[in-house]
Amino acid sequence: MRLASEYNCVAPRIKGFIPLSMLDWPGQICSVIFLGGCNFRCPACHNHKLVVNPDSLPDFSMSEILSYLDGRKGWIDGVTITGGEPTVNPGLEALLEQIVNPLGLRTKIDTNGSNPALIKRLIDQNLISAVSMDIKAPLDFESYSRVCGVLSDIDKILHSIDIIKASGIDFFFRTTVVPGLVAERELAEIKNTIGHDTPYMIQPFRNIDTLDPHLKGFPEYEMERFESMKARYGTGLFS
Repeated sequence: MRLASEYNCVAPRIKGFIPLSMLDWPGQICSVIFLGGCNFRCPACHNHKLVVNPDSLPDFSMSEILSYLDGRKGWIDGVTITGGEPTVNPGLEALLEQIVNPLGLRTKIDTNGSNPALIKRLIDQNLISAVSMDIKAPLDFESYSRVCGVLSDIDKILHSIDIIKASGIDFFFRTTVVPGLVAERELAEIKNTIGHDTPYMIQPFRNIDTLDPHLKGFPEYEMERFESMKARYGTGLFS
């Protein structure tokens, strides 16, 4: 099996691995690989150790994970690469290359859409079969920056949306509803931007172990209200 060094790429630092998941790729049985690092600082993020301090987490052996995947090719449908934000990891392409070409497995990436050039390259090189992109807030500078916790380049987010919609691969967009930040008005604005027939998932905010400690224990939306938002604004998954 070829290693990352043979592609003149930096080996990815894998910070987590789930051998089997039926949740991370809707309709598919997949393994899940977590990469550390992120360029956003979303206050509601619950993977903040991966985001802020990935070096505090142990590295997983890429060769051992690839060996595991090689032995499960008949049992799983593919591999989801998530984070953190995978596109900030310089070893992402090497990892995808080794999953797709030698192993012949399908791949999906979860992304915040901040790196449209890389997303397009991965699509053009047939290194990803599906993509799920988080749309954090209505696509204006003030709203997006508030929900992302950093100054946001809206043009890049919009470019990623256009690339993904035109890609011909499976995709869906998703938004986490956060009390005080994202609710019905914001969802309506997002839908107007991405198109009402575009595959779109609504996710609930969870107030456990958030990046912003002030949100820990913050009241979540009542289930009835969340289900109403989901029914009104969500659509079927994948294009």
